Amino acid sequence: MVSGKITERARWLRSEIDRHNRLYYVMDAPEISDARYDELMSELLEIEKNHPELAEADSPTKRVGGPPRDEFSRVVHRVPMLSLDNAFSAEDLRAFCRRTLGQWEAGELCCELKIDGLAVTLTYEDGIFRNGATRGDGNEGEDVTANLLTVQTLPLRLHEEHSGILEVRGEVFMTREAFAALNERREEEGQPLFANPRNAAAGSLRQLDPGVTKRRNLDIFVYQAADPEAMGAKSHYEMLQMLRLWGFPVQGTEELCSSIEQVETYIATWNEKRHTLPYATDGVVVKIDELALRTKLGSTTRAPRWAIAWKYPPEEKQTTVSDILVSVGRTGALTPIAVLEPVRISGSVVKRASLHNADEVERKDIRVKDTVLVRKAGEIIPEIVKVVSRDDAAGSRPFEMPATCPVCGSAVVRLPGEAAHRCPNRSCPAQLREGLIHFASRSGMDIQGLGEKVVEALLETGTVSGLADVYSLTPEMIEDIRLAGEKSERKLGRKSAEAIVRSIEASKNRPLSNLLAALGIRFAGARVAGILADGFGDIDALSAADAGKLAAIEGIGPVIAASVVTFFADEANRETIEKLRSAGVRLSEEKTRKGENGPWSGVSIVFTGELERATRKEAETVARVLGAATPSSVSARTKWLVCGASPGSKLQKARSLGVEILDEATFWSMARQAGYRSDQASEV
Repeated sequence: MVSGKITERARWLRSEIDRHNRLYYVMDAPEISDARYDELMSELLEIEKNHPELAEADSPTKRVGGPPRDEFSRVVHRVPMLSLDNAFSAEDLRAFCRRTLGQWEAGELCCELKIDGLAVTLTYEDGIFRNGATRGDGNEGEDVTANLLTVQTLPLRLHEEHSGILEVRGEVFMTREAFAALNERREEEGQPLFANPRNAAAGSLRQLDPGVTKRRNLDIFVYQAADPEAMGAKSHYEMLQMLRLWGFPVQGTEELCSSIEQVETYIATWNEKRHTLPYATDGVVVKIDELALRTKLGSTTRAPRWAIAWKYPPEEKQTTVSDILVSVGRTGALTPIAVLEPVRISGSVVKRASLHNADEVERKDIRVKDTVLVRKAGEIIPEIVKVVSRDDAAGSRPFEMPATCPVCGSAVVRLPGEAAHRCPNRSCPAQLREGLIHFASRSGMDIQGLGEKVVEALLETGTVSGLADVYSLTPEMIEDIRLAGEKSERKLGRKSAEAIVRSIEASKNRPLSNLLAALGIRFAGARVAGILADGFGDIDALSAADAGKLAAIEGIGPVIAASVVTFFADEANRETIEKLRSAGVRLSEEKTRKGENGPWSGVSIVFTGELERATRKEAETVARVLGAATPSSVSARTKWLVCGASPGSKLQKARSLGVEILDEATFWSMARQAGYRSDQASEV
């Protein structure tokens, strides 16, 4: 008889593991570490091993991953994509090695580092990449072909001729540098941070907009052919060499081992060495090299019997919080930073750890002089796991975010629904450098020559102290500034100075949408800036609008509306606008033929897929000429969805909402009937 306590524990473990599987595989938002997840799974496996009657058919121990998301088309795998059993101890690993090496007299095992990413399958037809999918539940996954096409290291055509179907498995991942940069941007924007590179890669590859995926700079390694023997390979090691020869990126850490001791040496060697790699790893995969023996051993319902994954335990160390500082980022986000007594973790010395925001500090109750447990999230970003002990005699107090910006003194704001506190002053010195670079960028005021080095020199010399100061510059003021180079400094020079000033003068007549994008209003990129310019016509009307009026505009929700109101409520930002006005910068939009009262006024049109006659941006311009709004997403207010080739998930959503769907030919025909002329596009 099984005790009620064990039965209840097994039931709780199944429920809890299912919940974490969904968070990890489907939502890309894990709540616990891999190590803790493995502990839960190991406990459930042990219970089911000792009490087989508790091993239910739908137990997570028999599953591979999570179900595909509804937003993606489903792909049935020709060969199931299984998971791997884990070795939780040295004895588990030795047992696997003894069992497999004992199957034949002179065999070998192939060891490779386990990449912390998202498993995918890639299908090639006659040497040409056709489609790709995630693992999903092992039998069917999500079609992410469009997103995989943005991965630059993925070969679209094989180097060697190959006829018929070739299916290979790989791991999509994000480098340490790309992961750190992505989280830095998200923190600046007040978005939740990715927990680790795997989480980031999964979230990026499963975006509904491939443009978002492309900006995430994903990478891929191929580690397996679905049917390696059909390639003519006799061993796993030989198969990897063939895949590399055909043009696939193979990580190159594979090594053949003929004994348990050699496997353990490989694991020990890479334990420290792996931290020098540009990507994160979380273990070692040990596989039988001989393919014929793999067939004999076969698989369970969830994992092959010929492979096992050794997981490196997370390295966590204790240290002391010596101070908590607050930094101000590019977009004004205030970030508390814990200053730590230096401690070496995962190959490098950790001196600081971001505390992200006030909510995170309060949740963990981190205070100065606390002894804390520190690790690296995804082996990259230092983080404080928890407080270990506190010296009550030290008189520590709970941390509080400052009410004013520690750099410029502006009143700190916190927008509804945001975790971050922010300095709203765009002229804050901490924000000014990046703000000026963005202001002069092509998507902003397009001031040629006013790049990073020139901006840095202008700030260092005190020549400018705000965005509007750019319009006071003369050639004489800037020709002698010195630009830092890799080996030496150089003067800007008269000709370059004159060219910059000419470009500054020309920028005064840029459209209002360019100015609004250049000002760096939170969430107001080029598309939103265009909507605001179309909706209000001049900056005075926009600055006087309340949140309700802003949010009522198609494409502008409550979050963007609150951000715009906050921006124009700041006195320093209003002063910048007045300085721009005095300098002669265009603050209004010509309304002659902008479509404000056009035949499609009040109509909302969304575009999806690849158009043949024009780009989507050009088609949106045509729609706006005729008075329509062109938001990026489908909603209940959308009147028409214009579909090109290979439409995305917008098509499915439009159908569910009953939105009328037009093909490209119908759209252009309707535009002509509405009076569109080809010379009108330049006027939006």
